[in-house]
Amino acid sequence: MTRRTDPRTTRLPVPARELPAFTPVPRRCVRHDGWTPERQQAFIEALADTGSVAAACRTVNMSAEGAYYLRRQPGAESFRAAWQSALDLGVQRLEDVAMERALNGIDVPVYSYGALIGTRKSYNDRLLMFLLRNRAPERFGKHGSDLKGLNAVGKMEKARLKKKWRKEWEAEQRKTSPAEVRASIDAKLEGARRAVEARRAREWQQMSEETRAAWDRFKQLRDADFERLKANAEFRQFHEQGPEDEEDIRARYPRAKRPEPEPEVFPKWHKTTDEGWS
Repeated sequence: MTRRTDPRTTRLPVPARELPAFTPVPRRCVRHDGWTPERQQAFIEALADTGSVAAACRTVNMSAEGAYYLRRQPGAESFRAAWQSALDLGVQRLEDVAMERALNGIDVPVYSYGALIGTRKSYNDRLLMFLLRNRAPERFGKHGSDLKGLNAVGKMEKARLKKKWRKEWEAEQRKTSPAEVRASIDAKLEGARRAVEARRAREWQQMSEETRAAWDRFKQLRDADFERLKANAEFRQFHEQGPEDEEDIRARYPRAKRPEPEPEVFPKWHKTTDEGWS
């Protein structure tokens, strides 16, 4: 009878130099069936190999709940860092497995009337495109930049840059005082006012001498009417631009009450019935 290989002593494909070095979590009571330093090292190695906590726990014959409990204990900082590094190595291996399946396909069994008659190669084009966007987003990404195709390292870098840019923007906002914002708005308004005045000056220069004289005469007569009527500022501002027609008044005062049209009066119609006219 052939002896089965002990999974705890199985040689792992991850080279030893790539495994993260860490300080085992100190235990108050050392038990041969507990989380000994050797078993913690074997767990990290299996985690780097498989990328699965449950599979790594089965390798060392421990429970996943015990592994998470060990990670929360005091003095487990180095163990937690090694855990994260092992997961990164496991993710890299999973990417290699996915690339192998995308390129060479997988064997799918073929049945006929309930009996296995052979296998066929099945290729996953969606998996292949996903890996291409992940490995070369500048070439196969959407519009040359597909953030959805980033791997775990790319997403972490994106999150770090986002936090950095957010802090820089908040620092710039804190440097700007309300007085500076008000001064900037006033400067923009002053620039707009000067632009309007320059445009009006250019239009005035294009007028003929007769038009300028007529306009000056109009302002004299208007100011005389204002003095005669003892008009207030609102009346003067309303009539500053001269008379307006009905369309201009409606455009300026869209909510003004307008006369309702009179209802149409229809003639009465009579018809004959057996009882008479109605």
